[in-house]
Amino acid sequence: MDKKLLLLIIDGVPLRNWRRLFGNLEGWVQSGDAKLMKMRSVLPSTSASCYASIHTGVTPQQHGCTGNHDVFRLSHDDIFSQARKAGGVTGAVTHSFWSEFFNRAPFDVVRDIEYDEPESDTINHGRFHTMTGYNLINQTTPADTDLFGTLTMLCERFGLNYGILHTCTLDSMGHRFGHECQEMDHACFVMDEQMAPFIKRWREMGYELIVTADHGQSDRGHHGGHEDVQQDVALYYFGDAEIADDSEILCQTQLAPTVLSLLGASISDTMKGKVFLK
Repeated sequence: MDKKLLLLIIDGVPLRNWRRLFGNLEGWVQSGDAKLMKMRSVLPSTSASCYASIHTGVTPQQHGCTGNHDVFRLSHDDIFSQARKAGGVTGAVTHSFWSEFFNRAPFDVVRDIEYDEPESDTINHGRFHTMTGYNLINQTTPADTDLFGTLTMLCERFGLNYGILHTCTLDSMGHRFGHECQEMDHACFVMDEQMAPFIKRWREMGYELIVTADHGQSDRGHHGGHEDVQQDVALYYFGDAEIADDSEILCQTQLAPTVLSLLGASISDTMKGKVFLK
């Protein structure tokens, strides 16, 4: 595999906050350096269920994860496994749920917090965080710059063909403050500002890039249900592919086959979503 792509999942950002508060991303859309699409999450629009669907390309009703307290090793093919079959090197800098879904479960905080397993048929290089003890006062989230730096280190050290980064900072802020407040305005601004230099660096390293969210969030800090503000998110693409699906809103199950298509890897028969970038 000679293609390279990074997927950034910024947890819990509704479409309207992407469009009005992420000035760097929107500026790249205006300049023609990025393409903007809208995407709708699966139901339930809760984090773990969305993570599983993002990577398997099937709905929660198929993969079986019904929420954050229902995390297990999934049985469906996924982006990691398909990229590995094509000879790619994979990496993840994410919440520990991703390791449990796509490598092994339950998560062992000593064994699995950091690993380099070149022969793995899913995730070769993993760096994970658990957010143990999370509550509305103590968010227990890593600094986003540290996560961006860690992903960049994995790319430079191991030559990742596919890497995913996932951060819960804005989701946690939304649960605490809601999405119509000064605190969230500032948090989105900080995320956009911290991410921007890394986007330039990743592009200079030859990576295509997708930036999106797993789900949205309401003004009261809720998600999980069937409502535009809880489900609809923005998707920013940096690369040379053209938009191949002119639907007003894409489905989240289209993400896995699209990523695999961009990587030049085989799309699993279980992934029925239409590829939207070619």
